[in-house]
Amino acid sequence: MAVDYLVIVVYLAGMLAMGWWGMRRARSKSEFLVAGRRLGPAMYSGTMAAIVLGGASTIGGVGLGYQYGLSGAWMVFTIGLGLLALSVFFSARIARLRVYTVSEMLDLRYGGRAGVISGLVMWAYTLMLAVTSTIAYATIFDVLFDINRTLAIVLGGSIVVAYSTLGGMWSITLTDMVQFVVKTIGVLLLLLPIAVVKAGGFSEMKAQLPAEYFDPLGIGGETIFTYVLIYTFGMLIGQDIWQRVFTARSDRTARWGGTVAGTYCLAYAVAGAVIGTAAKVLYPKLASPDDAFATIVKDELPIGVRGLVLAAALAAVMSTSSGALIACATVANNDIWARLRGIVRPEREQHDEVRGNRAFILLMGLAVIATAIALNDVVQALTVAYNLLVGGLLVPILGGLLWKRGTAQGALASVAVGGLAVIGLMAAYGILANEPVYYGLLASLAAYVVVSLATRPTDAAVLAAWRERLAGRGTEPENASETVSEQVPAAQ
Repeated sequence: MAVDYLVIVVYLAGMLAMGWWGMRRARSKSEFLVAGRRLGPAMYSGTMAAIVLGGASTIGGVGLGYQYGLSGAWMVFTIGLGLLALSVFFSARIARLRVYTVSEMLDLRYGGRAGVISGLVMWAYTLMLAVTSTIAYATIFDVLFDINRTLAIVLGGSIVVAYSTLGGMWSITLTDMVQFVVKTIGVLLLLLPIAVVKAGGFSEMKAQLPAEYFDPLGIGGETIFTYVLIYTFGMLIGQDIWQRVFTARSDRTARWGGTVAGTYCLAYAVAGAVIGTAAKVLYPKLASPDDAFATIVKDELPIGVRGLVLAAALAAVMSTSSGALIACATVANNDIWARLRGIVRPEREQHDEVRGNRAFILLMGLAVIATAIALNDVVQALTVAYNLLVGGLLVPILGGLLWKRGTAQGALASVAVGGLAVIGLMAAYGILANEPVYYGLLASLAAYVVVSLATRPTDAAVLAAWRERLAGRGTEPENASETVSEQVPAAQ
């Protein structure tokens, strides 16, 4: 295992080094929060794929393959579908808005304080998303170093908090690109073919397992529908995803780069399910499906390769964790704290902006680590996060983009009714039940339509300003580095 340990230690040291390098580049609010809005297609695609494919997609995706066979791909597959829909239909308009948060978009569209309550909901979502990723460190570090759960969470979480705090989105972008490469090599190019060969090939897998393991719909139609509601629609509106869209240097980059990333997610989904199916042949009686990934890596891979694949799992968790962390801090600082203080800070105070956002990443990172230590159930935490996001924010966000009759009052009612309905229904039916997101979403839609039609239409001047922003007009350069001759070239 010495070689495996060396691979992991070098990888972790590299993450910290990139955080330090990113700190030197992130000298303005725009650079710190959205990488200066100048990522090119290659880097944009890699980082977008990295953030959406986290520990749940890797360890959880293999676990679903172990439990259900090829239809276990549906969870990650619906994530890919959501990213494709976002990229094709909405990303160009989102990028042209040149905002930092989803709540800022709501304020622009509705011309009021529609973003206040939405900021609280989005903060809760991003916090729980960061927590679930941080909890996953316990599983990986237990396999690597046989250390206890709390120490594993503190170790993994501290590394992510450190490089995220140092360089913001630049550090996260650089580390995500490395993590994307490591995941591609470790999971797709190494673990997938080795797992299939060790299981005797597809013919042997079919001979050893029940036929339903190879049924594309074996996991059940209701489960697939729920995945679409939670993950496909969740990809359309999450702050962590939108903040990556804001990093694109052009509409074309956002659209085509995101399409490439979404397609990659579809392939990753199938790979995880196949690996899990192979693990079922090799280890038919594991105590938990989520043990499938770690077991097949420990027992079937050679030294060195094992370290790289475990680094791939660590990369998957770190990419999602860091993306959720900076999203959580951005919402906490820009949508909640700034509003509570009632202060509009001038853009020229760039160093203060960077310092303030850096402080919030550190603060939120400590809160995430503490919450992760206190919680045990990753699935429940992730379900709460996505139920709140979809039930509370899907309708007012998509309504604002697609329906000009929607009003600020309708948006506020939609967020409040949908969010409260989801919370109440989770208490009544259970956190993992399907009903909360079904009925919560319907309640949110009804409140949005009824209240919007019952109130005065949004002011024409607000809608005109909104259309100007959607067209990419009416915005000024965000920092001096975008207007002087010493611009850093766009990242490719």
